[in-house]
Amino acid sequence: MYLRKVPRLKAKTIMRLADQLSFSCLLIGTTMLSAGATSGGTTVWAKASEIMQDVYTQIVSISTITAVVCASVALLLMNFSKNGRTVDDSRAWLKRIIITWAILNGLGFIMAYITPFFAGGTWTPGTTS
Repeated sequence: MYLRKVPRLKAKTIMRLADQLSFSCLLIGTTMLSAGATSGGTTVWAKASEIMQDVYTQIVSISTITAVVCASVALLLMNFSKNGRTVDDSRAWLKRIIITWAILNGLGFIMAYITPFFAGGTWTPGTTS
């Protein structure tokens, strides 16, 4: 039986296909955003803001659950390990987990409570909503 060799794609061909695919996705996304602005009654920016808030809420909830699970594993390793290196590594990972979780929630605090003060590009100290 004769087996024909399948030609390999060259790196230039793969990169060209990837560029064409990304450009096509950009065009489709832009077209969808511009079409959505006229038909929905809301602006593109309001819808994008709503989507970003939803995505951020999902990321924070997933990161909180992940941080709790990883921190509990690190604490278990710190408490029950007899190896000094494992304890040091667990302590380092625990610090990384806490710092990353604090940064993610700090961004949420800034977006929820600080940015309304600057609504419309002007400082409005009496407005909190």
